[in-house]
Amino acid sequence: MIIFANTLSAIATVVGALLNIYFWVVVISAILSWVRPDPYNPIVRTLRSLTEPVYYRVRKLLPFTYTSGIDFSPVVVLLVIELVNRIVIASMLQYAMKLQ
Repeated sequence: MIIFANTLSAIATVVGALLNIYFWVVVISAILSWVRPDPYNPIVRTLRSLTEPVYYRVRKLLPFTYTSGIDFSPVVVLLVIELVNRIVIASMLQYAMKLQ
């Protein structure tokens, strides 16, 4: 049982770290959208390729996120990331601690 607890804890830690990295990718992408950077810059292209598929799905599921020329899909993505971090990842870590 200790092996399962350690594995679950490791998975929760890695997924939490990846979600935190993606959180900052979304924040940087949103800030860059305000200043209109060069679209041929490789960093900008990488950020857009990482975020646009998720933004597209959010816009498709919740069409009201794009209103009056303002795109609120990054805010929705950030809220979902925080909810997953606070509910799912925290629950996994608590369950892994209980198993030990």
